[in-house]
Amino acid sequence: MELAMPVRQIVAATLGAVLAAVPLAGVPAAAAPALQPALQPALQPALQPALQEVMFVGNNWEGTVDVIRARGDFGRIGRINVVPDRTQRLLEIYLNPIRLAFYLGIQQGPGEGHDQLVDDMYTTPDGTALVASRPSFADVVSVDLATGDIRWRFPVSGFRSDHMAVSPDGRTVAVSASTSNTVHVLDIVTGRQLGSFQAGDKPHENIYTRDGRRLWNMSIGEVNTALDDPSQDWSKGDRRITIADTSTFQVSKVIDMRTRLDAFGRSDLSDAVRPAILTPDESRLYFQVSFFAGLVEYDVAADRITRVKELPLNPATSPDRTTWVNDSRHHGLSISPDGSKLCVAGTMDDYATVVDRATLAQGPLVTASKPYWATVSGDGLSCVISESGADRVSAISFATGQRIASVPVGDHPQRVRVGQVPTGWTAPV
Repeated sequence: MELAMPVRQIVAATLGAVLAAVPLAGVPAAAAPALQPALQPALQPALQPALQEVMFVGNNWEGTVDVIRARGDFGRIGRINVVPDRTQRLLEIYLNPIRLAFYLGIQQGPGEGHDQLVDDMYTTPDGTALVASRPSFADVVSVDLATGDIRWRFPVSGFRSDHMAVSPDGRTVAVSASTSNTVHVLDIVTGRQLGSFQAGDKPHENIYTRDGRRLWNMSIGEVNTALDDPSQDWSKGDRRITIADTSTFQVSKVIDMRTRLDAFGRSDLSDAVRPAILTPDESRLYFQVSFFAGLVEYDVAADRITRVKELPLNPATSPDRTTWVNDSRHHGLSISPDGSKLCVAGTMDDYATVVDRATLAQGPLVTASKPYWATVSGDGLSCVISESGADRVSAISFATGQRIASVPVGDHPQRVRVGQVPTGWTAPV
């Protein structure tokens, strides 16, 4: 591995020199220099390792990430330890009374008595490193996929890191720092902060627009108190969507869903926007809110709520809101590549279902154990959910709404993301 990069550089330099010195057959000498840049992309595949598409499953309570196939049987390929520095981090925490208080609060609150060791993850463009947020350690790290070593570490502001998003070009990663109400944007290769902006209370989900020029952040407010009765909703804090310009990191727009929900006649719904997705043309935003079994449709251009879909309640689910994890009822939402189907993780109701976007008619209720996330398979044909209560992920066909595969993973899987690793990759020992 130590010789691979220099060899590629030597090959590239040699080829470049040859192109510069040797006339191309049948091409006038004056025209050859203009053609040389066009030939470089053709040479690049020979200089870069081949990549294979995979899916990463973050096992939050275990501090590992399972790598599975992104389609087909979704079989497991390997496992990565994303807390190789766990002893060092814990020592730092236990020597700092303030950090220790927050660490224990995270453990007993959102962690349900467990450390939160991996929340979100993405790969670098060359597929050689996995970048992961680690809530209990309040940081983001880059783990070398060949050695398992940490390449860089970025401590977020405050005391907890949360959801991330990667830019369309794969070069930047945004992470929510939930106790400082900040979104940090980092260079995914070096870990250098490129900028940041302030969001509402407890920033959570992040979404880049397809051109990469805007970044949407959803703040969910305080979800760890027992003040869950609708009459106590005022105590949850400043919950809003913050949209920032990714070149200046200035906030360009703030959307208060409270006024939009009230105007639609649903003042009973929380305005804490949880998982959310934009349609392929970015004309609609679909999102889940705290305490609600269903989803909301928002017209981006018209700036208004257009439809609300209520989904079935599981009669076995306790009606006591304080028993629902982090104010969730449903938590996990994805959309098929053509924009025709939505996939919903009904977390506290123990099912997942595919919803037709045109009619909002739901498909079969697929039994699942505390599904915590929903994403799309590599081939776009399936919705992949994490079943945190059963330590497995399951694939559900967008076409039939039926489960087509299940794969065991580690302890308490949450986020699932598509990424890439070098072809033939094996996990570091």
